[in-house]
Amino acid sequence: MTISGVELYEVWMPLKSEFRTSFGATRLRPAILVRILDSSGEEGWGEVVAGEGPWYSCETVYTAWEVLRRELIPLLPPEADPKAFIERASRVRGHNMAKAGVEMALWDLKARLERRPLYEMIGGERRPVKVGVSVGVKDSVEELLKTISYYLEKGYGRIKLKIMPGWDLEVVERVRREYPDIPLQVDANAAYRLSDWPHLKGLDKYGLLMLEQPLHYDDLVDHASLKRLLNTPLCLDESVKTPLHARWALQLDSADIVNLKPGRVGGIIAGLEIHRIWYEEAHRPLWIGGMLETGVGRAFLVTLATLPGVRFPSDISASDRYYEEDIITEPWTLEKGSTLSPRKAPGIGVEVDWSRLEKYTRRRWGKRLEASR
Repeated sequence: MTISGVELYEVWMPLKSEFRTSFGATRLRPAILVRILDSSGEEGWGEVVAGEGPWYSCETVYTAWEVLRRELIPLLPPEADPKAFIERASRVRGHNMAKAGVEMALWDLKARLERRPLYEMIGGERRPVKVGVSVGVKDSVEELLKTISYYLEKGYGRIKLKIMPGWDLEVVERVRREYPDIPLQVDANAAYRLSDWPHLKGLDKYGLLMLEQPLHYDDLVDHASLKRLLNTPLCLDESVKTPLHARWALQLDSADIVNLKPGRVGGIIAGLEIHRIWYEEAHRPLWIGGMLETGVGRAFLVTLATLPGVRFPSDISASDRYYEEDIITEPWTLEKGSTLSPRKAPGIGVEVDWSRLEKYTRRRWGKRLEASR
């Protein structure tokens, strides 16, 4: 069985409500869906999570589209072999989100061909995974409190707040006063400097699960200094771009926890290596972060959340957290105990709803591949 073709779909999904962070607001979420076809008739799906602009990452939906077509698709191996693709793609520096979209589609295809769920192939366990909800910056604290109340009533057990200068200590204090017992954490998306440490230390009294990525998006050194000054556990997100960064973070003691996003680090293989370094070797916990994925990308997050080192609730909310309608036939729904369960079906366990895919697709591209490659 050989890979016979590949298709790209650039989709733009309207969010139910604006999602605001320290670097801007999102109302319309783009993504690139990668479909890889096998000569047997089977298919695999992946998702490129690059956004509209270079804010969270230097990658965008526009750069990823060109890198996929011009550089990465020509490097596809003859068969559904994710490791072979990553080896071939190593000549391309960076562009982790584009690489991840292809690599994950290959994983889905490989697992479907072998008639096995992907979580099983990567060493996970089929169990409900704990999830939480991320709440963006609001126009007022009162609006924020209403939003939190809404999600708690929906059944979410952990709340993550986006913070930034001017929207931090007073906001957290009000939330903690209203909800003294809920698991609570904050995410700064690199909005602070090390010199802000006396201000950030004010978070220590609120019993937070963690403070996520407070300093520069490339930094490991200043985070190590900040970690020694705070009692609140420190978590890295943007700074851990590859397994090498995870190892450097351990050597510097830059953080207690890592937020593992497969799109950010280049896919499942890199994610498994970070899990091995951070959890299996160093015995430090991880959790799985989200990028407002569609149901396709969300399936890979649930898959990774089944790994043993994932010890905190992950940012893998149900489909209806962000979208009025998802592009998969069976959207992800929140289950008892603030959980989601991996699907039993082969691969990632989801199927694309073609009518919805057509509805949200702005452009597409396809290529048939020769069996003689």
